[in-house]
Amino acid sequence: MYGYHRFFSATSFSNAFGHFDEDRVRETKMAGCPCGGRLDVANYLRKPRGGPPGLEDSHSLRLSLCCARDGCRRRATPPSIRFLGRRVYFGAVVVLVSAMRHDITKLLAAKLYRLLGVSERTLRRWRQWWLETFTASSFWTSERARFMPPVTQADLPRSLIERFLAPNGSLELVAVMRFLSPLTTGKAFAPEHAF
Repeated sequence: MYGYHRFFSATSFSNAFGHFDEDRVRETKMAGCPCGGRLDVANYLRKPRGGPPGLEDSHSLRLSLCCARDGCRRRATPPSIRFLGRRVYFGAVVVLVSAMRHDITKLLAAKLYRLLGVSERTLRRWRQWWLETFTASSFWTSERARFMPPVTQADLPRSLIERFLAPNGSLELVAVMRFLSPLTTGKAFAPEHAF
Protein backbone atom coordinates (compact mmCIF):
# COMPACT_ATOMS: atom_id res chain seq x y z
CA MET A 1 0.00 0.00 0.00
CA TYR A 2 1.28 3.45 -1.05
CA GLY A 3 4.68 1.93 -1.87
CA TYR A 4 5.53 1.92 1.84
CA HIS A 5 8.33 -0.62 1.39
CA ARG A 6 10.53 1.94 -0.41
CA PHE A 7 10.56 4.15 2.69
CA PHE A 8 12.12 1.41 4.75
CA SER A 9 15.52 1.35 3.06
CA ALA A 10 18.28 3.14 4.96
CA THR A 11 19.17 5.42 2.03
CA SER A 12 15.61 6.52 1.29
CA PHE A 13 14.90 7.09 4.96
CA SER A 14 18.07 9.14 5.45
CA ASN A 15 17.48 11.22 2.34
CA ALA A 16 13.80 11.83 3.03
CA PHE A 17 14.01 12.59 6.73
CA GLY A 18 17.53 13.93 7.12
CA HIS A 19 17.09 17.66 6.59
CA PHE A 20 13.76 18.78 8.06
CA ASP A 21 14.75 18.25 11.71
CA GLU A 22 18.14 19.96 11.27
CA ASP A 23 16.48 22.95 9.59
CA ARG A 24 13.97 23.33 12.46
CA VAL A 25 16.83 23.22 15.00
CA ARG A 26 18.73 25.95 13.14
CA GLU A 27 15.61 28.16 13.05
CA THR A 28 14.93 27.59 16.75
CA LYS A 29 18.56 28.29 17.68
CA MET A 30 18.59 31.55 15.69
CA ALA A 31 15.39 32.69 17.43
CA GLY A 32 17.00 32.13 20.85
CA CYS A 33 15.31 31.57 24.17
CA PRO A 34 12.35 33.80 25.13
CA CYS A 35 14.46 34.97 28.11
CA GLY A 36 17.08 36.29 25.68
CA GLY A 37 19.58 33.53 26.44
CA ARG A 38 21.61 31.55 23.93
CA LEU A 39 20.34 28.10 22.98
CA ASP A 40 22.92 25.31 23.06
CA VAL A 41 22.67 21.78 21.66
CA ALA A 42 20.98 19.40 24.11
CA ASN A 43 20.07 16.41 21.95
CA TYR A 44 18.90 13.29 23.64
CA LEU A 45 19.15 9.68 22.60
CA ARG A 46 16.05 7.77 21.56
CA LYS A 47 15.96 4.07 20.81
CA PRO A 48 13.47 4.10 17.97
CA ARG A 49 12.06 0.87 16.59
CA GLY A 50 11.01 0.03 13.07
CA GLY A 51 13.80 1.74 11.17
CA PRO A 52 15.52 0.13 8.22
CA PRO A 53 18.65 -1.97 8.81
CA GLY A 54 21.89 -0.02 8.50
CA LEU A 55 20.38 3.30 9.54
CA GLU A 56 22.97 5.76 10.87
CA ASP A 57 23.06 6.35 14.64
CA SER A 58 22.25 10.02 14.07
CA HIS A 59 18.62 9.02 13.38
CA SER A 60 18.34 7.89 17.00
CA LEU A 61 18.88 11.44 18.27
CA ARG A 62 15.96 13.68 19.13
CA LEU A 63 17.35 17.07 18.23
CA SER A 64 16.82 19.59 21.00
CA LEU A 65 18.27 22.76 22.49
CA CYS A 66 18.57 24.18 25.99
CA CYS A 67 18.99 27.75 27.22
CA ALA A 68 22.54 28.49 28.41
CA ARG A 69 21.44 31.21 30.86
CA ASP A 70 21.70 30.28 34.56
CA GLY A 71 18.29 30.28 36.16
CA CYS A 72 16.50 29.54 32.89
CA ARG A 73 17.82 26.34 31.29
CA ARG A 74 14.52 26.09 29.36
CA ARG A 75 14.50 23.28 26.80
CA ALA A 76 13.49 24.10 23.22
CA THR A 77 12.62 20.99 21.23
CA PRO A 78 11.51 21.87 17.70
CA PRO A 79 9.11 19.77 15.60
CA SER A 80 10.40 16.53 14.12
CA ILE A 81 9.44 14.35 11.19
CA ARG A 82 11.40 11.35 12.46
CA PHE A 83 9.42 10.86 15.64
CA LEU A 84 5.75 11.12 16.53
CA GLY A 85 5.72 12.40 20.09
CA ARG A 86 7.06 9.93 22.60
CA ARG A 87 6.19 6.89 20.52
CA VAL A 88 8.88 4.22 20.52
CA TYR A 89 8.55 3.61 16.78
CA PHE A 90 9.62 6.02 14.07
CA GLY A 91 6.71 8.29 13.15
CA ALA A 92 6.54 7.03 9.55
CA VAL A 93 6.10 3.48 10.82
CA VAL A 94 3.22 4.52 13.10
CA VAL A 95 1.49 6.38 10.27
CA LEU A 96 1.97 3.81 7.51
CA VAL A 97 1.25 0.70 9.55
CA SER A 98 -1.79 2.34 11.15
CA ALA A 99 -3.08 3.23 7.68
CA MET A 100 -2.77 -0.41 6.61
CA ARG A 101 -5.05 -1.67 9.38
CA HIS A 102 -7.84 -2.77 7.01
CA ASP A 103 -5.34 -4.71 4.93
CA ILE A 104 -3.68 -6.48 7.86
CA THR A 105 -4.41 -10.17 7.85
CA LYS A 106 -3.06 -12.57 10.47
CA LEU A 107 -0.26 -13.43 8.02
CA LEU A 108 0.66 -9.76 7.47
CA ALA A 109 0.45 -9.06 11.21
CA ALA A 110 2.96 -11.87 11.80
CA LYS A 111 5.23 -10.46 9.08
CA LEU A 112 5.03 -6.94 10.58
CA TYR A 113 5.94 -8.40 13.94
CA ARG A 114 8.99 -10.15 12.46
CA LEU A 115 10.12 -7.10 10.44
CA LEU A 116 9.29 -4.25 12.81
CA GLY A 117 8.42 -5.82 16.15
CA VAL A 118 4.90 -4.35 16.03
CA SER A 119 2.48 -6.54 17.96
CA GLU A 120 -1.27 -6.74 17.38
CA ARG A 121 -1.74 -5.14 20.80
CA THR A 122 0.40 -2.17 19.70
CA LEU A 123 -1.64 -1.89 16.49
CA ARG A 124 -4.84 -1.69 18.57
CA ARG A 125 -3.29 0.98 20.81
CA TRP A 126 -2.27 3.03 17.78
CA ARG A 127 -5.78 2.70 16.36
CA GLN A 128 -7.26 3.97 19.62
CA TRP A 129 -4.81 6.91 19.62
CA TRP A 130 -5.83 7.97 16.10
CA LEU A 131 -9.55 7.76 16.87
CA GLU A 132 -9.56 9.29 20.36
CA THR A 133 -6.44 11.26 21.25
CA PHE A 134 -5.53 12.59 17.79
CA THR A 135 -9.09 13.64 16.93
CA ALA A 136 -9.42 15.46 20.29
CA SER A 137 -6.10 17.31 19.90
CA SER A 138 -6.05 21.07 19.44
CA PHE A 139 -3.86 20.43 16.38
CA TRP A 140 -6.48 18.34 14.58
CA THR A 141 -9.34 20.57 15.73
CA SER A 142 -7.74 23.52 13.93
CA GLU A 143 -6.12 21.72 10.96
CA ARG A 144 -8.93 19.43 9.80
CA ALA A 145 -10.66 22.39 8.15
CA ARG A 146 -7.84 22.48 5.56
CA PHE A 147 -9.27 19.39 3.87
CA MET A 148 -12.24 19.54 1.56
CA PRO A 149 -14.12 17.28 1.43
CA PRO A 150 -13.53 16.56 5.12
CA VAL A 151 -11.25 13.70 6.16
CA THR A 152 -13.21 10.69 7.40
CA GLN A 153 -12.20 10.51 11.06
CA ALA A 154 -13.35 6.90 11.48
CA ASP A 155 -10.78 5.90 8.84
CA LEU A 156 -7.75 7.78 10.20
CA PRO A 157 -4.90 7.85 9.35
CA ARG A 158 -5.65 6.28 5.96
CA SER A 159 -8.19 8.96 5.03
CA LEU A 160 -5.67 11.64 5.97
CA ILE A 161 -2.66 10.29 4.09
CA GLU A 162 -4.76 9.73 0.97
CA ARG A 163 -4.85 13.53 0.76
CA PHE A 164 -1.06 13.44 0.29
CA LEU A 165 -0.99 11.18 -2.76
CA ALA A 166 0.92 12.43 -5.78
CA PRO A 167 -0.81 12.42 -9.20
CA ASN A 168 0.96 9.13 -10.00
CA GLY A 169 -0.55 7.52 -6.88
CA SER A 170 2.63 7.45 -4.79
CA LEU A 171 2.55 8.74 -1.25
CA GLU A 172 4.32 11.97 -0.34
CA LEU A 173 5.34 10.62 3.07
CA VAL A 174 7.62 13.54 3.94
CA ALA A 175 4.68 15.90 3.33
CA VAL A 176 2.50 13.79 5.66
CA MET A 177 5.15 13.86 8.38
CA ARG A 178 5.67 17.63 7.93
CA PHE A 179 1.94 18.14 8.35
CA LEU A 180 1.97 16.02 11.54
CA SER A 181 5.20 17.54 12.91
CA PRO A 182 3.46 19.96 15.32
CA LEU A 183 2.31 16.85 17.21
CA THR A 184 5.92 16.12 18.12
CA THR A 185 6.34 19.11 20.41
CA GLY A 186 3.60 18.19 22.88
CA LYS A 187 1.89 21.57 22.46
CA ALA A 188 -0.79 20.08 20.20
CA PHE A 189 -2.44 18.18 23.04
CA ALA A 190 -4.30 19.17 26.14
CA PRO A 191 -2.51 17.79 29.25
CA GLU A 192 -4.98 14.93 29.62
CA HIS A 193 -4.24 13.81 26.05
CA ALA A 194 -0.44 13.87 26.17
CA PHE A 195 1.42 10.81 24.89
